[in-house]
Amino acid sequence: MRIVFMGSPSYVVGVLEAILTLGHNVVGVYTQPDKPSGRGRSALPTPVKSYALSRDLQVFQPPSLRAVEAQQDLALLEPDLVVVAAYGKLLPTSVLELPPHGCLNIHPSLLPKFRGPSPVASAILEEEEPTGATVMLLDEGMDTGPILAARELWGWTSSATAQQLTEKLFELGAEMMAAVLADWLDGAIAPQAQDNAGATSTRKLEKTDGAADWTLSARELEKRCRAFTPWPGLYTTWGGKTLKVLSAQVVDDIKGPEQSENRHGTVGSGPGFDIGVATGRGVLAISSLQMEGKRAVSPREFLQGYPEFVGSVLPS
Repeated sequence: MRIVFMGSPSYVVGVLEAILTLGHNVVGVYTQPDKPSGRGRSALPTPVKSYALSRDLQVFQPPSLRAVEAQQDLALLEPDLVVVAAYGKLLPTSVLELPPHGCLNIHPSLLPKFRGPSPVASAILEEEEPTGATVMLLDEGMDTGPILAARELWGWTSSATAQQLTEKLFELGAEMMAAVLADWLDGAIAPQAQDNAGATSTRKLEKTDGAADWTLSARELEKRCRAFTPWPGLYTTWGGKTLKVLSAQVVDDIKGPEQSENRHGTVGSGPGFDIGVATGRGVLAISSLQMEGKRAVSPREFLQGYPEFVGSVLPS
């Protein structure tokens, strides 16, 4: 079978690797265009492109698949099937209808829950248990196509970052894709329509989502810190600069005497933590932070350079 793979980030390289390991003929790899990076702004290839080139696979990087030329290039590959995993671009109807066996997609949620662009962050914020991954047949809707396979994952949303959970879910997705490919191509799998009554949707994250609101509870802020890693992160401002909270824990989830004296955003220290911030409920202990233009450091290292940070009040 002739397969075209579409994907971009590092956590979907395993999906392409699984397809190749099964001996399928990958006739083309589609990935996002190279992006400027670093001080020199040199073009940086996607991890999928780097891996594909190392395996002598033909790589395509069209800015859009809506262009006639891009669709003609895809048609010349004569794919029997297209496999999509975090490609980052929508597939128009003409592309969806091109391969005889359709376009299969890995989505990092248990559909129909958390359709859309931010399923992993949403699962963490809503403390969804279980979460999981779905292999689906793409249609014209936003993650509305019929389901070929799904697998649950327990015990991750309460502790993992979005980056960690995303990597794990696409690892599950790669295993499922490898398991269903042969049966799908043989016509032995009957896709199951999604139950739209149970559907929920997510929205695209914005930079402002990461701004810390210290009137929220410590538990909510800890979830946001994990849900927004690696982007947009949880951040505040201090001394006129952006201060990122890279990791944190809930020290006390009960509004106690320390908060009747300190207003939201007050920075302090206490037993077991060097930097803690008073919130609307409880104290958020920061275990790793990064000042704008500086490297990530521990609280103790940070206070060596900025001892006046304790006692300051962060904005909400």
